[in-house]
Formats: sequence, structure tokens, C-alpha cells
Amino acid sequence: MSPLGGRCALVTGVGRRRGIGFAIASRLVRDGAQVMISHFGAHDAAQPWGADDPAQVLAALRELRTDDTQLVLAVDADLTGPTVPDELVDAAVTGLGALDILVCDHARSGSDGALGELDAAMIDGHYAANTRSSLLLAQAFARVHDDARPGGRVVFMTSGQGHGPMLGEVAYAASKGALAGITATIAAQLAPRGITVNTINPGPVNTGYLDGVAGEAVLPRFPLGRLGEPDDPARLIAWLVSDEAAWVTAQVITTDGGFSLN
Repeated sequence: MSPLGGRCALVTGVGRRRGIGFAIASRLVRDGAQVMISHFGAHDAAQPWGADDPAQVLAALRELRTDDTQLVLAVDADLTGPTVPDELVDAAVTGLGALDILVCDHARSGSDGALGELDAAMIDGHYAANTRSSLLLAQAFARVHDDARPGGRVVFMTSGQGHGPMLGEVAYAASKGALAGITATIAAQLAPRGITVNTINPGPVNTGYLDGVAGEAVLPRFPLGRLGEPDDPARLIAWLVSDEAAWVTAQVITTDGGFSLN
């Protein structure tokens, strides 16, 4: 039987085939899970790297299915809307039949600044996208999760702010740092229900922004001799949401190829 056969997963932030979210969803689909992905098309299109065609992203994931009956669904959702996290979780339950796994991979970065450049809208925008929405998604997941189904899993994504400064990214670092800081509290609350909660710091992963000169400049900081790839954190997350990781909870785990050593 596939490692995640019969499990139902929601993965946010799956807008580009070069992204971490797509790598995570790919792993879960190949492991047999029923998967709903979400993206925010307007945000993706405004980024320097642009947006993928959502239909092509969905088609690429469906090609990885273990059989033709395996559900792989997609929705466009702006998670900064106060009610959208609840609505998205409800849509996942309706579409998949249940929800066992939540991976919050979505993020807002950019439009940021250093002290002296910040304003309330900048800080609030990052908080709404990165922190509030993830907390509300976890709360909605806890509301709908059927404790009779084994293997409840929640995974947050943080960044490297705990290992060193992120100059010029105060709002982003603060909003992502909050998720690392709250992991143990949420994990303790959900543990009696058999739900694990962990947070991943993937370090710098080349989703396109480290192509060329940018990647060459940072490469010496990776003692393993290569840049991070989207499948690096995806492999870890696929393990964390499997039965093999049933005893792992309340952890903030760095998977960065030793980048944080430098």
C-alpha cells in the first residue's frame, strides 16, 4: 500500500512548478494521498518570476497519481481574507471527503524593508499572509479533523531568521518567526488528539531566484556543495506527514544543507 494511501491533504502555496509547494504536493500525490492544492493567482502574476498556468500545474500533479481514481484538486484562494482559511479547509473536506494533512507553504515576501522603511500596511500585510492565515488554517483543520482517522498532521513553514539576520526583510522575518515561536504551543494543544505539529525551515531553495549570478554568489555557503532544491524540504515533509514520523511533534526543523553553519 502507498505510504499515504487513503489520507487527504491540503497544501497551500502551489502556484509554480519550480516552487517548494509543487514539490511537496508531488511527493504526497506519488505517496498515494488525495490532495487539494491552493494558489493565489493575482499574487503569483505580480512576482518577477510570474505565474504558471494553474491548469498546467494541476495536470502535472495528476500525471503523478498512483491510479486514475486518486483525487487531485486545485483552488485559487487569497488567504489574507479573514474567512478564507476556514472556507478553504471546508472546501478541502467537501472535495476530498476528509482532511488528515495540512501543509501551509504559502508566503508573502517582498514589499518589505529595514527599520526606518516600514509602515503599518507593510507589517500587517506580511502578518496577514504568513502568520494569521496559517494559524487560522490550523484552527480550521483542528475543527474538521476526525480523530478516528489516524495520522493528523500540521506543517508550517518558517524561514532562517533564527540563524542570523535577514537584512531588509523585517516584516517577513517577524511574520515567519512567529510561526516557529508558536509551534510548541499548538502542538501541545493538539497532541492529545493524535495530531502532530511541526515547522520546517528550508533555508535558501532555488525556485528560480538563485539562477545564474545570484546562485553562484551564495553557493560557497553550502558545505554540501550545491544549492537547495525544492525536493529537499519536500522529502522531509513527506516523511513528517507519514506514519513513520508519528512520534515527532513540536519541532522546528532546519533542512538547509548546512547553510546555517556559515
